[in-house]
Amino acid sequence: MTTSVLVPDSLTREAEDRREATRKLGYVARAATVFRVDRLTVYPDPDGRGTWEDGFVETVLRYAATPPHLRKGMWGKRDELEYVGVLPPLRVRSQTGSGSEGSGSLRQGIVTEVGADGRVRVNCGMQHPISLPVPDGLDVAEGERVTVRVSSRRPVRAKLVDHPTPGFDVVSADLNRALSRDDAGLTIASSRYGELATTRRLGRLAERRDREGGMTVAFGAPERGLPSILDVDPDAVGDQQYDESTGFDLWLNTVPNQGSEVVRTEEALFASLACLTLTE
Repeated sequence: MTTSVLVPDSLTREAEDRREATRKLGYVARAATVFRVDRLTVYPDPDGRGTWEDGFVETVLRYAATPPHLRKGMWGKRDELEYVGVLPPLRVRSQTGSGSEGSGSLRQGIVTEVGADGRVRVNCGMQHPISLPVPDGLDVAEGERVTVRVSSRRPVRAKLVDHPTPGFDVVSADLNRALSRDDAGLTIASSRYGELATTRRLGRLAERRDREGGMTVAFGAPERGLPSILDVDPDAVGDQQYDESTGFDLWLNTVPNQGSEVVRTEEALFASLACLTLTE
């Protein structure tokens, strides 16, 4: 089952400085990690962008999603990453130890080079990148995260394995493309104008989510909710089962009777994912 989250590139538009913008994105990354999001998509909101560089939101989120032992080698120094020291640690749960494929620990790596001889060079936190053969049936590309089973460090004995990498991937795509993916599953627009997330409705949504193999949840930006971004009438989104104009199966308010005038996007992520990932 795949869980995807969509956030706009205007997510940090109200931040007073780059430090605060980075901190805000850290909370988004934490929510994606806590609730085991598989893919975090940054979609364009040209009319709502703030003062930060194009690609700022995606770059910081991609950095946050990179395993700590790979960050320095992969990212170096960039203006967008000036304040990444304020990012909270994600502490992504990983699986280590023996398994059916042989003893050793599983480590995340980044493919740094793809050779013509069926081998790739992978940076997996050792002293130098290592050259590994690509198993039959496994396609990898430069820059892709992969899983490496390390059975010995001295001498190095390791191999690529077809095993899901822990954590989430960060990609960029427009809303229509993200919502039309084969693995999009149940598509939900998070909005204060949506249907209330009652216990009865959440139970039905959990059944639909499982039946459709996952879900995709979209969020808006500060002072620019999804109705504003999509230029739709807020009063017309609450009672429809499928919004053909935007591609959402439903609009949902996951913070009924909110006590604050404004629910920040990072707060909405925690509130929405907490109830939408419930199991029976």
